[in-house]
Amino acid sequence: MRKIMSVRPSRRGTVLSILGVITLGVALLSVLVSYRVLEPRFGAWAVPTVGALDALWCVFQATEILAGNNRRRARRVQIGGFALTAINAAIPTVHLIMSGPGGFDMAYVLTPVAIVATKGAWWMAMPSLGRKTSSETLQTIASKRQQVADQLEVMEAEAAHRIELLDVAKDLQMRVAEAETAYRKAVLEAQKRMTEELHETAEATAQTVQEKALPASVAAIVLPELGQWTPSAPALPIAPDRDATGTPAIGRDISGTQVSAGADGEAARPAEHTVTLDELATVAGVPVPEPGVPLSDDQMAVVLRHLRYSDDPPLSYRKARADYRGAGFVGSEERVRHVWGTVLAAEGGEEASEDADDSEDEDADADA
Repeated sequence: MRKIMSVRPSRRGTVLSILGVITLGVALLSVLVSYRVLEPRFGAWAVPTVGALDALWCVFQATEILAGNNRRRARRVQIGGFALTAINAAIPTVHLIMSGPGGFDMAYVLTPVAIVATKGAWWMAMPSLGRKTSSETLQTIASKRQQVADQLEVMEAEAAHRIELLDVAKDLQMRVAEAETAYRKAVLEAQKRMTEELHETAEATAQTVQEKALPASVAAIVLPELGQWTPSAPALPIAPDRDATGTPAIGRDISGTQVSAGADGEAARPAEHTVTLDELATVAGVPVPEPGVPLSDDQMAVVLRHLRYSDDPPLSYRKARADYRGAGFVGSEERVRHVWGTVLAAEGGEEASEDADDSEDEDADADA
């Protein structure tokens, strides 16, 4: 069995055998065609001529096999083989050209083509075949090649896995980047919208402040400090200002100065600025009271306080109520009396208590 295995040709021997059979067939074809071309001119001498040419051509191919991978040894036989290939292919080619269309024969075309193709096959196959080696060496080489092939396959699989991972990571990164971009865009749009709204509010506020400036008395109010503030009634300067009927002028801004003569006839000195009803309403933080319109308790307190201190000494409840009605302000008697008590309670002191008792006596006399 071992002998049979040793006789079996190797792969290299199989390739060389196939090339040798093809070369032998092409050489026989070349002998026949060349003989047909040379026989009319050389007679019997054509047989040894064409035989020698094709025999040498086959010998050079075999010698190139024996040279193996030693290119220095194989170079001469390669040159000789190319020369014989050119000669054998030139004989039918020249005959075909000289005979013209009337002497056309397919054998004269196929023969040079077969000769050149066979020589080219030897020239391409020989470097790849290498030297003749034993089966043990071939087995060792095959094992190493298998290891290299396995390693290359593993590397190819690792590269494929890496590429797949990178593709998935790229897609996920793009999705995350799109989501982050959308979020930042939404935040910027919200900030833009809020900024525009704040800008519009600021412009409206600036326009309102420009159109309705606060009076100087409001800006001059001292702000309370933590731990040092106690509630107290505002100190209102007394500056009477009544019309011809005796009714105080409600809501009129007295911004000028009042002149009064002194006891000794000297020149009068300017009176203090009278606080108007509009300024009192601004300080209290309520709308300016209007005659004939229902008032809130805070607005009514502002009007009663203004009437009370519109004369010196301060008015009593009866006079203040009469001025309140005379100025055209509305409100029930019970509400006016209640708010008046609140105004007096805010003032505090014995004077407020006496004024309250006086208002109750006046109400009792009025009822009687």
